[in-house]
Amino acid sequence: MPIWAQAGLWGLLGASSLVIGAVLAYVVRLPQRVTAGIMAFGCGVLISAVAYDLLEDGFQEGGIWPVIGGAVAGSAAYTLADWAVSRHGAGQRKRSGQQQRNASEGGGLAIAIGSLLDGIPESVVLGVGLLGGQGVSMAMLAAIFLSNFPEGLSSAVGMRKAGRSKVYVIGLWIAIAVLSALASLGGAALLGHSSPQLLAAVNAVAAGALLTMIANTMIPEAVEGEHQGTGLFVVVGLLIAFALSNLGSV
Repeated sequence: MPIWAQAGLWGLLGASSLVIGAVLAYVVRLPQRVTAGIMAFGCGVLISAVAYDLLEDGFQEGGIWPVIGGAVAGSAAYTLADWAVSRHGAGQRKRSGQQQRNASEGGGLAIAIGSLLDGIPESVVLGVGLLGGQGVSMAMLAAIFLSNFPEGLSSAVGMRKAGRSKVYVIGLWIAIAVLSALASLGGAALLGHSSPQLLAAVNAVAAGALLTMIANTMIPEAVEGEHQGTGLFVVVGLLIAFALSNLGSV
């Protein structure tokens, strides 16, 4: 199977937990503290993956400057795009409380665009990761899967409280999962013969975008719902992801 096709399938698998989380939001009514705790855990998992599987590996392959330049560019690009979609009602897209009620009539589309914006960087990372010839990074895949689950859950809870239908919410997350798979496929197809420096820069762009997304949208939800336990859940998630990425060296 071509690498780009493999990348698409891995990307779909990583994004599938968005749909699982959204479905769970309708099957089980979880307390906000539980949802926030899961979100905090996902933050820790993703922070670990960004630091050790993207930035550190990128530094080893391409040096410091592609990493710094890419991370700053990714953060700036995400900040501008997030600001643009937030102006149209997507600023609270990951919140599980009543915040999404304040979205305008066009807020549903803005939330969809904003959620896709959050998912693209991690999907591209999976596709680019296959280009090294060593297969998909299980640690990165686990981090994306585990962090996507609370995103889908929390956002779907908020959409439900905002009055959006089950068909709309589940359909939205299925569409985002498919588009995320296409982003992973595209990353592998377009960067197949790139230099280590360029691949390091691309991974760093994704890392910068992901860290900014965590700070802008995931941590606020976690802190609001689980004040005292947020830090602990973040640390536990980070350590579990760190252990997963180092299983082969212990």
